Amino acid sequence: MDLNTLTNQAIALAGIAQAASLAQQLATTGRVDEDALTASVGSILKIDSESVTDIYGGLAGVKLGLTELNTQLTGHRIHNPEQARYSASIVFLERQLVKKPDLLKTISSGIDKATGQAEHFGLLHENVLASLGDLYHTTISTLQPRIMINGEEEYLRNPAIVNKIRAILLSGIRSAILWRQCGGARWRFLIFRKKLQLEIERLLLELQ
Repeated sequence: MDLNTLTNQAIALAGIAQAASLAQQLATTGRVDEDALTASVGSILKIDSESVTDIYGGLAGVKLGLTELNTQLTGHRIHNPEQARYSASIVFLERQLVKKPDLLKTISSGIDKATGQAEHFGLLHENVLASLGDLYHTTISTLQPRIMINGEEEYLRNPAIVNKIRAILLSGIRSAILWRQCGGARWRFLIFRKKLQLEIERLLLELQ
């Protein structure tokens, strides 16, 4: 399977954008798009897949991310600066993570544990989300700079919502790793921005 295609890069970037959007939704409203949440959390546990789209349970799994990414790339102004900051932070932290083999090993073991729990309880069970949230907290959160999520105190103090946010951010890291594996790089993003936007629009048309 040839990973290095513009289509795969667009899908992986949509995974990052989706994580940023879901984290913002949870922090500001306490609610979230359940289908997108399922696809994003599920992507963490999809280690071996037939295709990039399969990682998200199909192209529809990143519809929210594709929509958000398309909006962000349209025009000269950043549509949602906070979401853009979250996405940029995720990409930066992924580069820090790959230099830490001990953390990668811990994450791999933690994903194995969460996979077993998901098979027993179900993907979005509180035990699974707690495991993934704790895994993010003990690994990614030790890297600098930490992603600071802004929102309402009542939601940011709710342990169940915090676990969801952390699990979602872990899915963003997973998508950032995938983006690199598909040949993604900042310079390619800048140079091929227009081609990328056209590809995202094509993928969204597929979903209509």
